[in-house]
Amino acid sequence: MPVYVDYDTPADLAERSLEALEVARDTGTVKKGTNETTKAVERGNADLVIVAEDVSPEEIVMHLPELAEEKGIPVVFVDTQDEVGHAAGLEVGSAAAAVVDAGDADDDVEDIGEKVAELR
Repeated sequence: MPVYVDYDTPADLAERSLEALEVARDTGTVKKGTNETTKAVERGNADLVIVAEDVSPEEIVMHLPELAEEKGIPVVFVDTQDEVGHAAGLEVGSAAAAVVDAGDADDDVEDIGEKVAELR
């Protein structure tokens, strides 16, 4: 487990988070990549942050979980960058993504946030 992962995400929660990211991509607004995700978190615009566990070097995303926690934004860790990229609508992997406007996934994002709070 990478240094920046501070809890073990259950597989069903990771899958649900990726599905919510896909719905938000189609009906709301998402930010893709570490830089856009970091900006959304710093501005307090993100409702949910998804970070891949296979990022190398780890320093690329190491700041995101702590920054999101300071802002009260839930973070979900998923296995690969390819999963994040695909769910965000990219043909390549992405180290991180943020849901800014959940669109039709609003209830799911809220529920995911509650489950993440229980895990921490």
